Amino acid sequence: MQIYKTQTPIASKSNWLLSLVVMVLITIGVLFLLQGLGLLLINPLFGIPLDELMALVTGQSNNPDGRMAFLFVQGLGGGLGFFFAALIIAKLVDKADLGWQQQMDRFKFIGFAITVVVMIGGILVNGMLIEWNAGIKFPDFLSGLEQTMREKEDELMAMTKYLTDFDSTSEFLMGLLVIGVLAGLGEEFLFRGVLQPKLQYYTGNAHVGIWLAAFIFSAIHLQFYGLFPRMLLGAIFGYLYYYSGSLLYPIIAHILNNAFTVMLVYLNKLGKIEFNIEESEQVSLPFALLGLVILIISMKVFKEKNQKKLIHE
Repeated sequence: MQIYKTQTPIASKSNWLLSLVVMVLITIGVLFLLQGLGLLLINPLFGIPLDELMALVTGQSNNPDGRMAFLFVQGLGGGLGFFFAALIIAKLVDKADLGWQQQMDRFKFIGFAITVVVMIGGILVNGMLIEWNAGIKFPDFLSGLEQTMREKEDELMAMTKYLTDFDSTSEFLMGLLVIGVLAGLGEEFLFRGVLQPKLQYYTGNAHVGIWLAAFIFSAIHLQFYGLFPRMLLGAIFGYLYYYSGSLLYPIIAHILNNAFTVMLVYLNKLGKIEFNIEESEQVSLPFALLGLVILIISMKVFKEKNQKKLIHE
């Protein structure tokens, strides 16, 4: 059972469209403001001239501090941006109570352990889903759209490679903080903590709310060739929250997922393992099926454990 208690008129079911529009506008405004602030702070904090900003934000900077500066902007205008947007919407607009003490009380070690198993299964399943999504071909009459989306995908992949091509331990730790911790915290607070219960209330169906929030969460990344794997992850995070009533579970799961990828990239850079972030064929069918079994069973156990606790509560 998710917690989002509000009695304000704007959050009522009759005002669902206005509520969602306000939410979008606030989120865009906060992200734009914090990213702009981050760019303004690059020169005083990192000594990078303003005329190098374009090269920096496109991942083409050769400045030795460029990656750290880019990660700083991403952390401030990304993860923290989503967090502050969610905070403004919940507290100032909807005047909602998320019951943080109750959410903390619902978090248990056994739930955390099961969440880790859930994410192992989800990562294995997603490996196959990533390959399928990357190989989707459009009909001939949509070939232009397909080419445009693949070019956009290549641009975003180049930026991702630049961000994660760590040259030092400090850059790696900064990557873990920004890509792992801040992104997991901010995105889950907004999409699962605020948006998901609102959509559940507006649609009258928990599952519709979970999958709609997961779709929006995936769509805002503007990567069609990663849409479905990211949507599955969003749904997993959503069910972790719905079944437990504690936002801590999806936050931790999101952080673990992102941090795991960052760790693989860095270990590859050090020559410890072989991992190519551009390669989609990373998980074989038997392992993907094993992951599906692990995901279904562990999620079922997670649901049962938490339902008993919520009934007792």
